[in-house]
Amino acid sequence: MDLNTRRLTNYLLLPVSGIFYVLSAFRRFFYRVGLLTITRFNVPVVVVGNITVGGSGKTPIVIALANHFRQQGKQVGVVSRGYRGSHQQGSLSVDKNTEAQLSGDEPLLIAMQSQVPVMVNADRAQAVKDLIIEHNVDLVISDDGLQHYAMGRQVEIAVVDGERRFGNGFFLPAGPLRESPSRLKTMDFVINNGAQHAGEITSILKPIKFVNVATSEEQ
Repeated sequence: MDLNTRRLTNYLLLPVSGIFYVLSAFRRFFYRVGLLTITRFNVPVVVVGNITVGGSGKTPIVIALANHFRQQGKQVGVVSRGYRGSHQQGSLSVDKNTEAQLSGDEPLLIAMQSQVPVMVNADRAQAVKDLIIEHNVDLVISDDGLQHYAMGRQVEIAVVDGERRFGNGFFLPAGPLRESPSRLKTMDFVINNGAQHAGEITSILKPIKFVNVATSEEQ
């Protein structure tokens, strides 16, 4: 289904989108008032994510930040969900020798391109804990996870697709929105990938080389 247009199928799903919106809003409110527990850490956490489903260019931003802070002398680590990876239970420490099928493509790519430790776990807060214990990092970057409110954070960075923006403007499943566009007003930084927009930092992605993460072959 096309989440960038408003067709009959999108409108038919609007009641479900309404339920999704209400549940999401209450969930965030419960975290804000302390009814749900936020795990805090003794190191700063930077979250790079978006308010829509689908790719928006987060991973290159995570790699760039990891390399920047590593060059500044920080002991940086990255946490990720490990989307499409086969690993299911507990945390998985990822390095350049990890199989892509196990960790997922993006965590392995981050490990290969940044040379920093990467921890995969669907439970982001647990991933941060394990990353700190195993690698003694003093700065954590989360690849996605804006909506994982159980994970405490100091900085939030939203990456917006400059072309698609917010698609058809509907919430899941009728549209691509995880949260309202007004959520961007609460972000520390908003990065626009591919097109200029007032009040947002513009990011332009240019391919340098192509890497097969399964074989490390470069083209």
